[in-house]
Amino acid sequence: MARSPSQMAVIGVDLGTSGVKAVVARDGTLLASAHSPLSVSNPEPGWSEQHPEDWVGAARQAITDAVSKSGLPKEHIAGIGLSGQMHGAVVLDSAHQPLRPAILWNDNRAVAECAALTDAIPDIGQIAGIVPLPGFTAPKLMWLRSNEPEVFGQTRTILLPKDYLALWMTGEIGTDRSDAAGTLWLDQKAREWSAAVVYDTGIDPSMLPALRDGSDRVGYLRDSVAEQLGLVAGLPVFAGGGDAATGALALGAASAGKCFMSLGTSGQLLMVDDAYRPDPARYIHDYCHTLPGLWYRMAAMLNGARPLAWFAGVLGVEVPEMLHLSEQADPNRIPLFLPYLTGERSPHGDPNIRGGFYGLEDATGRGEMARAVVEAVAFSMGDAKASFGAAFEPAGPIPAIGGGSRGNAVLRAIASVIGHPVARAEVGDGGAAMGAAYLAELGAGMREPGSLVFDPPVSQVWEPEADEALLVRFARYQALYQALKGTRPNPA
Repeated sequence: MARSPSQMAVIGVDLGTSGVKAVVARDGTLLASAHSPLSVSNPEPGWSEQHPEDWVGAARQAITDAVSKSGLPKEHIAGIGLSGQMHGAVVLDSAHQPLRPAILWNDNRAVAECAALTDAIPDIGQIAGIVPLPGFTAPKLMWLRSNEPEVFGQTRTILLPKDYLALWMTGEIGTDRSDAAGTLWLDQKAREWSAAVVYDTGIDPSMLPALRDGSDRVGYLRDSVAEQLGLVAGLPVFAGGGDAATGALALGAASAGKCFMSLGTSGQLLMVDDAYRPDPARYIHDYCHTLPGLWYRMAAMLNGARPLAWFAGVLGVEVPEMLHLSEQADPNRIPLFLPYLTGERSPHGDPNIRGGFYGLEDATGRGEMARAVVEAVAFSMGDAKASFGAAFEPAGPIPAIGGGSRGNAVLRAIASVIGHPVARAEVGDGGAAMGAAYLAELGAGMREPGSLVFDPPVSQVWEPEADEALLVRFARYQALYQALKGTRPNPA
């Protein structure tokens, strides 16, 4: 019996650092979601790794749980869209088996390789949309070539994290342009691999996957995987996007001028554009969107709202209690806090800087320190906004997503620091996985491209407040980084 299009739904899968989320959605409505956790390995200081097979296990669990929760028959699933953490290096042998754990986005080992790449291609920032930083994929492969030559010698394919899930599902190799944008190998303007950058990183071009747009089909669900997932074999799997791009789609950011901020473990301030306008000197990433004819400019902070969870753990409380403590602080005794727990990308490009409090005194209490951490999250967004320069002109309040956006004190401080209204977006439990679902609907012919542009619902808006003391602390915070940026608290 033929099924009505109104009965059909899609699956969106987002491979994050802390877990895999899967959603079942129909016409932009979330029907069910599930999450399966992941852990990160740190075998050396500054290293961050996960094994690709752990991703497969987590994806299998999340997808089966989400479909079960939806109550839909498997015949009512029309396709799968993918999203994932960017920049990770997955190296495979000739049999498409992982040669080592994947090196993740927040890994800082490839500092020397970034310097070498900058020397080799001085204008690489104009080609790749950003100057070399150790979190990106290309420097990681250069590091492997120098430090793990046996692994490098056996490498035949290089994939990004979500594309390993596509390989598992379909047996096919490919990636989308928004994820490829975060490797340094992509010529952002041409939207194709850069022969010059590929050559200077010492890899064979045959190692790189074919490029697609987000709604392009990668392949079809293999029989063995369909059986594991309880789905119909032959289901189309779509390329999807890097999590920044799919997260943008979940907020309707699919046309020039659309803007949002994300306050998760990492942080982003992102604006969509219809042309390529790189400004690498400001450490603004200018990347291909996952939709054709679009790019996005993004300030990307490694620390985001992570310092909130970190300091709450130090205090032995949950984040809401820490935020409540921050509201009780004596405004005349708030110290400064640098939130750089894992180095920083935008606006400093500094993998060596670390966090710290300054200005502690006998009268400093838990509340004052908590307020300093909250303000540091806002100050990071202030630095991000300043990085855009005069080009930053969002229309209307900036929607905020991520765990950090749950705190009123955080959004109030951000609005005052950046001098622009900020709104809490109510995007439900979907996030980047919902953006991946939109791409699956687009690829399956269930959605028109124009429907991807919309204003997300918001629950509350914060207008900038005239807080001169806050702005003075922001200026001192910026000066504190400049004073300490060459100082390393521990030997290398």
